[in-house]
Amino acid sequence: MKELDPTTVESSELVEQTFNFWFNTREHIRSPFPEYIRTDLKKEAINKFYNWASGLNDEAKEEVNDEIIGEKFEEIIFETALTLVLTEDEKITINYPFLPRIGDEIKDQQNTKNGTLSIVIDRSLIKENDHSFLKVKLEKKDSTDRWETKFELPK
Repeated sequence: MKELDPTTVESSELVEQTFNFWFNTREHIRSPFPEYIRTDLKKEAINKFYNWASGLNDEAKEEVNDEIIGEKFEEIIFETALTLVLTEDEKITINYPFLPRIGDEIKDQQNTKNGTLSIVIDRSLIKENDHSFLKVKLEKKDSTDRWETKFELPK
């Protein structure tokens, strides 16, 4: 592995590409990171990443490739973000960025033929036996009726 130096083009390109990917919403991916933490998140994650890289022994440096570097950097970004956000809901979003969020619309296809649109109004993590779930509370858009569902979380 080439030495990682925060001033090298390769390092800054990796950093910028990773932040660009996770800070900008695309069709299939929404940024899990609130605007108010992004400046601090960048600084802290970059410092932690270079501390990790500079702490690798020679044998580890030989085994590390671009994929491992990218995965480690993303891991550091997500771990750091969890320490910067203020609410439990923001932590849920960071831990599970692809699951429904408060304010999202969900179609309830079980209760009607055409499906009724509902809005996520609350969510929480629950544990049942050895399984973890995201419990989602919703309110139908065309009434004040509320209902709940849950999504099993990856282990």
